[in-house]
Amino acid sequence: MSGDETSRFVRLRVEMVVEVGDAEKLTGAALTRIAEDEQMPGEERAHAEAAVREDEAEALAYLVDPFDLVSQVPGTELTQASWSSEKIDYDPDSPDWDPDEDDDEEDGDEPR
Repeated sequence: MSGDETSRFVRLRVEMVVEVGDAEKLTGAALTRIAEDEQMPGEERAHAEAAVREDEAEALAYLVDPFDLVSQVPGTELTQASWSSEKIDYDPDSPDWDPDEDDDEEDGDEPR
C-alpha cells in the first residue's frame, strides 16, 4: 500500500475503567447475549458461558462491542477491532491513574 492508501486508516485507542455494581445483572446480561447468538457453535458457547460465570471482566467483554462505538460515525467503517477486559486494582486518587498521562499535545492530540 502506498502512503496515500494507508493514510485513510486511523487507530483509535480507548481505555476505560468500569465499576461493576451488580455482578449478577452483568453476568445475566452476558449469558443472555451468548444464548441469543445463533452463529456461536455449541462448544464455543459452553466455553463462553463458563468464562462469563467465573469472571465479570469476561461478562463485560461479551457485552461491549467496538463496532457499537463507531457504527453511527459518518464517513467511517470499522475494518478491524480487538478488545479485552481484566479485573484491576483501582485507586482513583493514585497518581498512576492520571487520565491525561498519554496525551501529547505536540503531536496534535488534544486532551478530552
